[in-house]
Amino acid sequence: MLWLLLLQVLASCLLLGHSEVVKSFETSCPQFFFREIPPNDALEPQKPAWICQRYKNQYYFATLYDRKMRIPVYSAYIYQPGPGKRPKTWLVEPQLIGPAYPKTMEKEWTLLNRYNVSLEKLRQSQAILHDYKNLTGLNRGHLNPNGHHDDYSSRMATFTLTNIVPQDEKLNGGAWNNYEQQTMIRRTQGCTITYVIVGAVPGNNYIAKGRVNKPSHLWSAACCMVDNNYIKAWAVIAENDKNQVQLLTLGELEDTLTELYGRGQVSLFDSDCPRE
Repeated sequence: MLWLLLLQVLASCLLLGHSEVVKSFETSCPQFFFREIPPNDALEPQKPAWICQRYKNQYYFATLYDRKMRIPVYSAYIYQPGPGKRPKTWLVEPQLIGPAYPKTMEKEWTLLNRYNVSLEKLRQSQAILHDYKNLTGLNRGHLNPNGHHDDYSSRMATFTLTNIVPQDEKLNGGAWNNYEQQTMIRRTQGCTITYVIVGAVPGNNYIAKGRVNKPSHLWSAACCMVDNNYIKAWAVIAENDKNQVQLLTLGELEDTLTELYGRGQVSLFDSDCPRE
């Protein structure tokens, strides 16, 4: 009887260990998706990891991560902009190393020194800070931007490298920033809640000696509830070597991504979100 009880305790501990890198967004942190329905599997990479992005014991957004390319496929969040300081600390995802590690994002230093993780083990699991050093014409581009959140902890949570891609620096500081900071404010007028998914299409180029993929395109889609009877949507896409952002309908973006990914028809939101 005691042996059975110990087995139950062990099983519950193992389940707790998986609460960060999860098996599905339908059953873990679905609240970041419109109608709690995530994108379909047409975006799923060869080596996926579903991450409920957790900081200080709270979930702030969801990321589908590509373990092979070492970049996020997409990050999904609820748009809640507010003023505040931009964090400077960068974090990584311990559970990409294994389920025995912390459920919340941590600094590299903490994993290396407090949890005795080897740098090589960390490097194998994901992108690290060193991968983004000495870049030319590129910088660390957020998918889920810190400016779309209204308190320090939620902004801090976006500073995980699992939410970062190598982005053209002119695009990141120019047309893409204009979309994040200006177009989004205009488009969300009247919205009671806005669900956002921002993604990156893997490209043919890499940084860090082939370790981290440089996306060919960045894209973003939003679905917003104006009231119980009215829902609106919009989308953008940008080539990751030009300072230009193209405004699209949700349907146009899904069709474009269907061609770019080549894994079947892409669906980003529940069918109630208008495609026109």
